[in-house]
Amino acid sequence: MHPHSHQSPTLGIDIGRVIISAADSSGRSDTAFLSGNDERALETPPSAGAIEAITELVLAFEGRVWLVSKCGPRIQALTRRWLERQDFFTRTGVPPEHLRFCLKRPEKREHCAAIGATHFVDDRLDVLTHLVGLVPHLFWFGHQAPGAEAPAWARQTLDWSEAKAAILSRLPRSRVGSEQALRA
Repeated sequence: MHPHSHQSPTLGIDIGRVIISAADSSGRSDTAFLSGNDERALETPPSAGAIEAITELVLAFEGRVWLVSKCGPRIQALTRRWLERQDFFTRTGVPPEHLRFCLKRPEKREHCAAIGATHFVDDRLDVLTHLVGLVPHLFWFGHQAPGAEAPAWARQTLDWSEAKAAILSRLPRSRVGSEQALRA
């Protein structure tokens, strides 16, 4: 019996290079957030398919979707402005209070414990490493360095269509069935 089996499925999602698109098509560059000026950063588009996939996942997880991001105060403020400019919370159905920031990557583990995360999506393997043993379903998002392979405990997903399918496949059957019924 898994320690989380009694828990309602809860999804955590990183923001930079996961919801906010990477600065180049290889996915390896960080977001324009970290280098460019604020206005340029705010014009960064969402990752392809992110809004639509997250909207579906909010339904499948019955609203238990959280954004968990590691960044300093300036980028936190910029991220809030970006989410506002995208009308992210209204469009996806993620509750605006489901936004959590931390200053160090290992702290994402504390946030995942606090929200009861059962699923987590991040573009950084070092972050996911901190979640092993706590979050049963880990998804390594985006294009990684050539030859980089996901460890056995993480599922590699290149984009939002892959991530959405992988996440839904790891939900208890009854929920996925009701999610498909909603779309029919």
